[in-house]
Amino acid sequence: MTKVTAIPADDSTCGWFHLSRPRQPMPAHSGKTSVRWAVVGAGFTGLAAARQLAQRFPHDTVALVEAQQVGFGSSGRNAGFAIDLPHDIGADDYIGDIATARHCMNLNLTGQRILKALVDQHRIDCQFRASGKYQAAIEDRGIAVLDAYRRGLDKLGQPYDMIEGADLPDHIGTSFYRRALFTPGTALIQPAALVKGLADSLPANVELYENTAITDVEYGDKIVLTHRGGSIAADTLVLTNNAFGQRFGFLRGTMLPVFTYASLTRPLTLDEQARLGGKEFWGLIPADPYGTTLRRTHDNRILVRNSFSFNRDGRANPRYLERFARTHRESFERRFPMLPGVAFDYTWGGSLALSRNHMGHFGQLAPNVYGALCCNGLGITRGTVTGHLLAEHLAGERNDLIDFLLASPGPNRNPPEPFLSVGVNANLWLGQRRAGREV
Repeated sequence: MTKVTAIPADDSTCGWFHLSRPRQPMPAHSGKTSVRWAVVGAGFTGLAAARQLAQRFPHDTVALVEAQQVGFGSSGRNAGFAIDLPHDIGADDYIGDIATARHCMNLNLTGQRILKALVDQHRIDCQFRASGKYQAAIEDRGIAVLDAYRRGLDKLGQPYDMIEGADLPDHIGTSFYRRALFTPGTALIQPAALVKGLADSLPANVELYENTAITDVEYGDKIVLTHRGGSIAADTLVLTNNAFGQRFGFLRGTMLPVFTYASLTRPLTLDEQARLGGKEFWGLIPADPYGTTLRRTHDNRILVRNSFSFNRDGRANPRYLERFARTHRESFERRFPMLPGVAFDYTWGGSLALSRNHMGHFGQLAPNVYGALCCNGLGITRGTVTGHLLAEHLAGERNDLIDFLLASPGPNRNPPEPFLSVGVNANLWLGQRRAGREV
């Protein structure tokens, strides 16, 4: 018996969640149930895996188990960029090895196509728009990153536009940035709305159990998942719960639950929209990974995301919200001096599962146990495609993308405590300091 020593516990102030369509959560599991497939974690990865398993095995029941409400966890808390291009923050040009980059791009594009098809088929209202993204810089270090990224895109043969600072207000309103690189293939979404819509359109043979936190697991010929209201016995367990997979006894000491934080303003008035100018819907990521992400949303709010914390147990820590809301206010005022007095309606945190070598796990973890874990900040597209392909793998399929994922060395091991916490916290602090005005 493996005791699950920590369960997800996110803050209650996520703007995406509260502004998306309300839905009635599915009941928590109770009693004893036996199924062929159990999937733990109903974010992008788990929803994709459960959907594809149900379609591949239409006569089997797939139990999809979520510790919180669907859309309340990490998948509903990100900035909403469904990125198509390789996004290797460990490489100087964000591209890295070209052969690997082409596989990564194919994975991301496949994830995009899967999501777009489901959004169209089920008419999911999540503001899915192929708007592209801006990657912008103000500091010299950031400008150098954009130049390197441009060279990487040239090697990859991908289109882009380099936009100088004088022209940027026509795009994003603010004249804060010196330069931006625009790539057209990213889709922007309201992530919580998408996750909720994906959950409400699952095949009939998926049994979704929300607010069902697993507390113990027994491994063997049957995998028995125990929670306070009962248990689920499964022939095969699929873990799609990112860093919490470590709590189930696998990949311990490899994944880093790093939280990042976002604030969302009230809707801008018509006068404020006119003063801002630029396009009505856009998204911007920083050239420096420790910088500020921005979005102008479909309902004319501004999203500001920056600041990081290392939460070892993977759970929200409320003491960070007030501190980072002040940072968001400073970042907003530097970029949008034409919008004084625009208050934030929401501030929240959300976790990323990161590994030091920027690798995830795909495939078998133990007899009868499989996982797609550690998306390294690309949960929308990478989570979707790895969940889908893991189900295909379990159905006996093989293709170039599955082979590429199976060949990954997986996340490498971290140093032991207390060296890990000291090192991660020092790197986060130093990275944010070095980012300068990019924050």
